[in-house]
Amino acid sequence: MQKAMRIISYNVNGIRAAIKKGFIDWLKTDPADVICLQEIKAEKSNVDHTLFNELGYQDYWFPAQKKGYSGVAILTKIQPDNVQYGTGNKVSDDEGRVIQIDIGDIRILSAYFPSGTSGEIRQAYKYVWLDEFYIYINKLRKKHPKLVICGDYNIAHKEMDIHDPKGNKNSSGFLPDERAWMDKFLKQDFNDTFRLIRPEELHRYSWWSQRFPSVRLNNKGWRIDYISVTDSLKGKVEDAEIFPDVKHSDHCPVYVKLKL
Repeated sequence: MQKAMRIISYNVNGIRAAIKKGFIDWLKTDPADVICLQEIKAEKSNVDHTLFNELGYQDYWFPAQKKGYSGVAILTKIQPDNVQYGTGNKVSDDEGRVIQIDIGDIRILSAYFPSGTSGEIRQAYKYVWLDEFYIYINKLRKKHPKLVICGDYNIAHKEMDIHDPKGNKNSSGFLPDERAWMDKFLKQDFNDTFRLIRPEELHRYSWWSQRFPSVRLNNKGWRIDYISVTDSLKGKVEDAEIFPDVKHSDHCPVYVKLKL
């Protein structure tokens, strides 16, 4: 049996675009045992998924019904005991926002939280989704106490998680109500694994706006991608990292290593 499990969460901003930018070569370096992807923007039939299989990964996809939008997937080198598509919340499932696998007694979710940047309607839905997800995971952890929630949360939690907190205080992704949701979530038996290992590290981001190429060059980013674990796994976190030099997307991978 494996002594540890390495998990990555990565918003690829289009799996086909990421493949064109060297995603498969990166997979060849064996970055993790389980890779949770968000914003795949494709269906399994649109992609030559044998590329993943040849590298030892099984692939599970949960695309959005709307083509070229949202969607999540999981690549895993460890045979899952169970795969679950969605949460049963219709709008969320239609948008392909959550896929889950069980490896032994650990339940791993790949979740793509909604963005509110396109306007008031989507911001309002983001709050609905956050409330639904909070209720859902609190029920889920009664059945699966060992939860790992990987994903693009689309929220920078604290001022240290964003390059310009004052300038972004009214920006979606750093609004007081969103940050309060993160407070509530993390007080409810969940742990931000990056901050468990690196509580004080500054200028560590996982997303940079593509509007201005200099933004990533100058590291003017946001930390909005997380791997959170329940208290029952808190003591198993051996390492956590962010990999800004991996560049197939406007996001970069975030990583955790769990002792089994």
